[in-house]
Amino acid sequence: MMKVIGLGDNVVDKYEHIQTMYPGGNALNFAVYAKRLGVDAAYLGAFGSDAEAAHVLDSIEQIGLDISHCKHYEGENGCARVTLKDGDRVFLGSNRGGVLRERGLNLTAEDLDYIQSFDLVHAGLYGYTETELPKLKSRGVPLSFDFSSDFTEEKVNQIAPLVNYAFFSCSHLNQEEVRELMVNVTSLGCELVLCTMGEEGAVLYDGSNFYTQKPKLVKAIDTMGAGDSFITCFLINLLQKTKEGREDNVNIIRESLEEAAVFSSKQCLVEGSFGFGKVY
Repeated sequence: MMKVIGLGDNVVDKYEHIQTMYPGGNALNFAVYAKRLGVDAAYLGAFGSDAEAAHVLDSIEQIGLDISHCKHYEGENGCARVTLKDGDRVFLGSNRGGVLRERGLNLTAEDLDYIQSFDLVHAGLYGYTETELPKLKSRGVPLSFDFSSDFTEEKVNQIAPLVNYAFFSCSHLNQEEVRELMVNVTSLGCELVLCTMGEEGAVLYDGSNFYTQKPKLVKAIDTMGAGDSFITCFLINLLQKTKEGREDNVNIIRESLEEAAVFSSKQCLVEGSFGFGKVY
């Protein structure tokens, strides 16, 4: 069975309007969605020592993710403040990762050996993994990275040459800017670049061809995790279909994008990133 791991952030998203917190974070979301898609999934990040960390850990235990190499520090777990506006999640602020930002991942040789056993590592801009990526690259581990919408030219130039798959949230860019970004990222050595643009769907570039995917629009309950679910489903389908020995790359990409759009639309009907709400 294929094995994937989310590396970096976990948080609790505190929905202030209902005083309820939900576990989440780009790297943890990836691992949870991958497991729900039927693959062997793990998460490696850092937890604090507060009630928020305890809730995330309890949720992970119920889901059944491998977190055997996670770090545990004294202090605040990653935490964000959120509200909803017509089903669309709106971030109000955060502690910027809590202990993960303060202490880092500090991957050991044993951690790197462990990570090397996976078919894919997924990280992101909020996971404070930049110093660890060159180590993973040297081990030959396939890497995917979510640049989100807060990327800078400096971060793109630093990280894109290290990763196989790059993802961007680009609702703030026009089509010409999106295509220019994608061409630039592949020129830095990245195999595939995918940009999501909310209700306008997604665009993918593989260095030769552009692909577009329309969203499967639903009346959203909560858009939290919609982007992460799209990324996860796309990657899992892409890797599985490729692993089957198929060589029709164009069809593999199109099918994987379609599956991702369906999975992401269902995610918009879930409270929080993946449920497990707790009143605080």
